[in-house]
Amino acid sequence: MGVIRKIIEVDEELCTGCGLCVVDCAEGALKIVDGKAKVISEVFCDGLGACIGACPEDALTIVEREAPEFDEAAVEAHLAAIGRPALAAQNPPQPQPVQPHGHGHGGGGGCPGSAMRMFDPAPTAPADDSADAPQSFLAQWPIQLRLLPPQGPMWQNKDVVLLADCVAAAYPDLHRQLIRDKTIVMTCPKLDDAQQSIDKLAQIFQNPLKSINVAIMEVPCCGGLARIAEEALQRSGASHELKITTISIRGDVLGVR
Repeated sequence: MGVIRKIIEVDEELCTGCGLCVVDCAEGALKIVDGKAKVISEVFCDGLGACIGACPEDALTIVEREAPEFDEAAVEAHLAAIGRPALAAQNPPQPQPVQPHGHGHGGGGGCPGSAMRMFDPAPTAPADDSADAPQSFLAQWPIQLRLLPPQGPMWQNKDVVLLADCVAAAYPDLHRQLIRDKTIVMTCPKLDDAQQSIDKLAQIFQNPLKSINVAIMEVPCCGGLARIAEEALQRSGASHELKITTISIRGDVLGVR
C-alpha cells in the first residue's frame, strides 16, 4: 500500500545513460540498467530531486503519484551493501550560528554576520571605467538564500538575481552587469537542499518583485537552479518575469533566455 508523494521519474527517450545522476543520488536509488538510468527501488527515492541538476538531457523529473514511503533504514542498509557512505556522512549537519552573549548586538540576536543590512546606492562609476579599483554594487546583506528573510524591503519592487555560487567567481563583470541595483540571492543547487530552496524561494517570490534573473554556470549540475526557480515560481502563484543567464567556466555570457 503506497502513499501519494513525490518521486523521481526517468524519461528513457531522453536518457543517454551518462550516469551523472547516479553519482548525485545520495540514497543510491538510481542505477544504469541496459544503458538507461532507472530507480531501482522506490523506497530508496526521497523525491527531493537533488539528482535532477546533474542530468544534461533533462531526462529526470519529479512527479507526484502513489508510491511506497521513503525508507531511510532501507537506504542505509542499501548504501552499506554497495559500499557508499551513510547519509549522515554525505550530508553533515550545518554549523549553527553562534548566539551572542551580553548586550549591544541589537534586538534580534543570532550571528552578527547575518544581521540584515541595506546599503545606499553606489556612486556612478566613471563613464570610461578607468577607476583604479573595481566598484562594488552590492546593495544588501546577507546574500545567502538560507540567511535571507522571506519578506522585507529588499523584495519590494526589486529586480532579483538568483545567483549560483560559482558565477561569482567565474564572471569578471559580475557587479556592473549582473548585480548592480539588484537584490542578490546566492545558493548552490548541488550542495544545498533542493526542496528547502524551493520552499524558501516560493515565499520570496510572493513579494511584489519586478523580475527574476537566474544566473547559472554552463555545467550540468547548475541547471538544477533554473528548475528550482521555475518550480518555486509556479508554487508561489506569482507571475514575475523569469529569465535564465548562462555563464561559461571562462566567464563568458553564453546566452539569456
